[in-house]
Amino acid sequence: MKIKELGQDDRPREKMLEKGAGALSNAELAAILIRTGSGKWNAVDIARMLLHSAGDSLLALSRMPVRQMCRISGIGPDKAAAVTAAFELGRRCFSEADTVEKVSITDPSMIYRTMVHRMRALRHEECWVIYLNRANYIIGKECVSTGGLDATVIDVRLVMKSALERLASGIILVHNHPSGNPQPGSSDIRQTGILRKAAETFGISLLDHIIIADDRFYSFANERVEVAGR
Repeated sequence: MKIKELGQDDRPREKMLEKGAGALSNAELAAILIRTGSGKWNAVDIARMLLHSAGDSLLALSRMPVRQMCRISGIGPDKAAAVTAAFELGRRCFSEADTVEKVSITDPSMIYRTMVHRMRALRHEECWVIYLNRANYIIGKECVSTGGLDATVIDVRLVMKSALERLASGIILVHNHPSGNPQPGSSDIRQTGILRKAAETFGISLLDHIIIADDRFYSFANERVEVAGR
């Protein structure tokens, strides 16, 4: 059955306009992104199949590559791109909201909650720097490196340049481990030491390095890891 043949209350767009987005199921919301059906399947049917392929998990779907989505009947590159873009906007929305929140950072878990929505679903490593003022308020965030499945390298000079331009007093390094294991590797410890030494040169404190792995995180500050720049 085509979308236009459904009852008024069963058409996702009309239902959203009348009752709000919160009244829609996950499949109905996805159907709005998919927009049109294909062959014997309408947009809601295709959305249900897409969600089913991800185990009916939005988190799993957010991690699904475009190429894998395109294996679903009725999903082409344009529709897969629309779904991927929606998840990316959601991550950026959470990131932006946390940036403007004027709360003094006093615990590593606060940074984890700030960044987990952005980093938990990634299939590659990203490294971010959180910039703080003297009161430990977040005054900026930026992604300084994007790597492969198990490595990312940061440009310390660019990090310091950004920190100085923002008049930051402290920085926190944050990156993710797609493997799900938050324990730091030797390269993580080495880069932390290099960044700490560079920051000290400009009177800036590297307050922590946090590694996010799904629902867990590792904090260098909490573990009191001693690292030396070299």
